[in-house]
Amino acid sequence: MTQIRIREAAGYLGVSDDTVRRWIDNGTLSSTRDDAGVIVVDGLELAQLAQGHAVLPEDPSGMGSSARNRFVGLVTKITMDTVMAQVELQCGPHRVVSLMSSEAVRELGLEPGSVAVAVVKATTVIVETPRGKV
Repeated sequence: MTQIRIREAAGYLGVSDDTVRRWIDNGTLSSTRDDAGVIVVDGLELAQLAQGHAVLPEDPSGMGSSARNRFVGLVTKITMDTVMAQVELQCGPHRVVSLMSSEAVRELGLEPGSVAVAVVKATTVIVETPRGKV
């Protein structure tokens, strides 16, 4: 069982330590103590809580797609030359960067502040773990 300390759990959920403690107190999240006597929560239970509390913005495209990794966000920056562009989006707490043609940026009408959907369809996704947490 992966044990996660309250401070880390709060960081993963984007809430305060006090919110995690309130969830423990009201039974939303269970806790135990580790070998050092520190209050910890179960990683799987935390993951399920995070998934249940996720706020996903509505996809404005209205299109069906086989891609499951769709990130709705706001364009924050565009760096463009005559051929290529780098488009940065802020999708919730995540920064997504896309390289595309300058022509595509113009055709899509992308500009800082506009709403866009980053669609990721990849057979390679790299998953990493923090050191000492395996």
